[in-house]
Amino acid sequence: MEFTAHASRPLRVAIIGAGQVAEKVHAAYYATRRDVTLVAVVDKEAERADAFAARNNIARAYTDADEMYRLEQPDLVSICSPNRFHSAQVLQALQHGCHVMCEKPPAMTPPEALAMAEAAERAGKVLAYDFHHRFAEDCRILREKVAAGALGEVYVTQARALRRCGVPGWGVFIDKEQQGGGPLIDIGIHMLDAAMYVLGFPQVTRVSAHQFCKIGNRKNRGLFGEWQPEKYTVEDSLFATLELAGGGILRLETSFALNIPEESVMNVQFCGADAGATLFPAHIYTDDGGKLLTLYQRQEADSQRHHNSMKAFVDRVMGQESDVADGRQGYRIQQLVAAMYQAAEQGESVTL
Repeated sequence: MEFTAHASRPLRVAIIGAGQVAEKVHAAYYATRRDVTLVAVVDKEAERADAFAARNNIARAYTDADEMYRLEQPDLVSICSPNRFHSAQVLQALQHGCHVMCEKPPAMTPPEALAMAEAAERAGKVLAYDFHHRFAEDCRILREKVAAGALGEVYVTQARALRRCGVPGWGVFIDKEQQGGGPLIDIGIHMLDAAMYVLGFPQVTRVSAHQFCKIGNRKNRGLFGEWQPEKYTVEDSLFATLELAGGGILRLETSFALNIPEESVMNVQFCGADAGATLFPAHIYTDDGGKLLTLYQRQEADSQRHHNSMKAFVDRVMGQESDVADGRQGYRIQQLVAAMYQAAEQGESVTL
C-alpha cells in the first residue's frame, strides 16, 4: 500500500486527549519535524485542552472532536485517550480521511481491534500503535539474529513487566471498566509485543493464566503516588503461559504490585538450543564448558524508543518504507491479551 504526503504543505496534525503521553511523546515528537504542524488538541476538559495548547504552541483547542475535524481537516491524528475510547476515536479519524497513531492497547476487545484494522485497510490509511519498545535497536538486532538462526530453535521465551509497587496514582489505570484491565493491558502488553516481534509473530495455540489482586486493594501509596484501594478493580499481577505452534512456550509475568526485590523489571529473555539472549540491552550468550560465553553484546539499551516509533509512523505516512506496529499486529496482540484474561477469569486454558 502506498501513502503519499501533501508535498505542497506540511501535514496537519491533531491530538485527541491532552494527557501526559500526548505531551511528552506525541506533541514533543511532532514539534521536531518541519513537514508536519500541530493544529489542534481535543480534550473533554476545556481548561486542560487550553493549557495543553498553550504549552505546546498549538493554535486551537477543542472539546468537541466533530467540530475539530470540520474546522481543521487534519491529515494525521494521535489518539491518546483512555483505552475505552480508542476504538470509536480511531474509527472517527479514519472516517475523516486521517492517518492514525494510537496509544496502546488498540482497543478493549479483539472485535474492536479487528474492525479498526479493517477500516484502515478500506480507507487506505496508516493505522499504527505505539508499541514503542519494539522500536528499540535492540529489538531489531535480536529479531534479525533469531531469524538467522543464531540462537538455534528458541523454545522458551520469558517476558517480564513487573513493578514492586508501581500502581499509577493518576488517570483511570485502576478502573477495569474504563481501562479493560491492570498491568497486563498497560505494561505487560509492551513486553508481549516486543517478544512476539522478535520471534516473528509465531502462532499461539493455547493460553493459560492466573491473576491476583492481593496488594492494590489494600495499600494506597507507592512509587507513582496515591490511589483509593476501595476503587481498585483490576488485577495487580498476572502470570501466563502461551503455547506456540512450533512447540515452544512464551511466559509472561506482569504486575503493578508484587513483593519482589526489584523496583521495576521490563525485559525479555530468549532460550534457544544453541544460545540464549536478553533483550535490553541486547545480549547473546551461550555456555562454554560451564562458563558464560558472550557472542554479542550492546553496552546500553536504545533509549529512543518513543522517538523511533513516532518517526516510523510519520515516515510511513510520507510514503517511505518503515516498519510500524500496524492494525493487523495490534489485533493479534489484543487477541492474546483477551485470551489471557479469559483463561485467568475462567480458571482453564483457552485454545486459539
